[in-house]
Amino acid sequence: SSEVLEAIENVIQGVVQSLAQKKAPVLTLANRTDWRNIEFKDSVGLQMIPRSTIKQIRSDCPQSAKRFALVLKILSMIYKMVQSNTYATKRDMYYSDTLLFGSQSIVDQIINDISCMLKIPRRSLHILSTTKGFVAGNLSYTEEDGTRVNCTCSTTAVAVPSNVQGIKNLNSHAKFMLIVEKDATFQRLLDDDFFSKVSPCIMITGRGIPDLNTRLLVRKLWDSFKIPIFTLMDADPHGIEIMCVYKYGSVSMSFEAHHLTVPSIKWLGLLPSDLKRLNICKDALIPFTKQDENKLASIQKRPYIACQPLWKKELEILAATKLKAEIQVLTSLSSDYLSRVYLPNKLQFGGWL
Repeated sequence: SSEVLEAIENVIQGVVQSLAQKKAPVLTLANRTDWRNIEFKDSVGLQMIPRSTIKQIRSDCPQSAKRFALVLKILSMIYKMVQSNTYATKRDMYYSDTLLFGSQSIVDQIINDISCMLKIPRRSLHILSTTKGFVAGNLSYTEEDGTRVNCTCSTTAVAVPSNVQGIKNLNSHAKFMLIVEKDATFQRLLDDDFFSKVSPCIMITGRGIPDLNTRLLVRKLWDSFKIPIFTLMDADPHGIEIMCVYKYGSVSMSFEAHHLTVPSIKWLGLLPSDLKRLNICKDALIPFTKQDENKLASIQKRPYIACQPLWKKELEILAATKLKAEIQVLTSLSSDYLSRVYLPNKLQFGGWL
C-alpha cells in the first residue's frame, strides 16, 4: 500500500510543480489501445513493450480537461481507500457521483488508465470489479474472510470470488479445467453432472467476454494445479475472440498480461472442422454478418495466429464457408450429445488444438 500511496503522491507532486511554474499540468501514460505498443510473446501472450508510444491528458485542452479532472478525482478516491484499507467496486465509484462521471464505462476506462500510468495492478488500487463468472466442479478454497467454499458438492455454480488474490488453501483432484463460453451451455453441463461423470474436473464460465476476476481465477488455478485447460466456444469469430482473451490476453489489458493469460490453453471445440465431420445439417448453421467477416479478418492478422497453423486452418474454413454455429447446434444430433458423446470422445482421443 505504501507503494500505491507513493505513486499517487508522485503524480500529484508533478501537477503541483507544473502549477507552481505557471504551466498547465499534463498526465502522461502509455497508449493502451495501440497495437504498435504490443508485442506477442509465446510464454505470456500480448504484452506492452517497455518503450511504448504515449498519450497525454492535458488540463489546458477543452477535449481533455474534464478527463484530467476525473483522473484526479478517482486518484483521490483510491488514495483514501488505500489509506483506510477499504475497498470499493467500480460500480460503487460510479454511483458516488453519477452526474460528474456521466457513465460507468468512463469510470472503467479511467481506472485502467490509472493502473497503467502507475504501473500497479488494479486489485492493488483497492478497486474490486463486480464478478459475472461462475465456477463449479472439483474445487474448494478459503476466501479472504475465512469462509470455506466447496464447489464440488453443489449442483449450482459458485460465483467467482470478487477478490481472487485473497483466496487460499485451494484444493482439487481435477484432471483438467473446462472454460465454457456461455452460461446456457455451462448450466446444461451442470445439469448433466458432467464434471463428475467423465473424470473430476473444474468448469468455469465468464458468461461471454470474461471479466477480470474470471481471468484471474483461471490463471490462479493454472498456477496452483498445472492441469490441462480446454475451451468450449461457439464456432464463430466471437467465440474465437473470447478464447484468445483467456489464452493470450487483450490489447487494452496488455500491461497486466503476466497475471491474466494462460498461453497453454487448448481449443477443444466447437471447431469449424467438427461441423463437417459430424455431418451437421447446413440448415442448422448461421450465415456470417458483415461484423463477423470483419472480426474474423482482424483475428487472422494477429501475431499469435502465425504460430498456430492448426488454428489458421480452422479460421480458413470459417472464412471459406461464411457459416457459423453455436455449441447448441449439437442438440440437433441428440439432446445430450455434448456431454454424452462429444466431450468424452474429444477428451479421450485428443481432439483439441
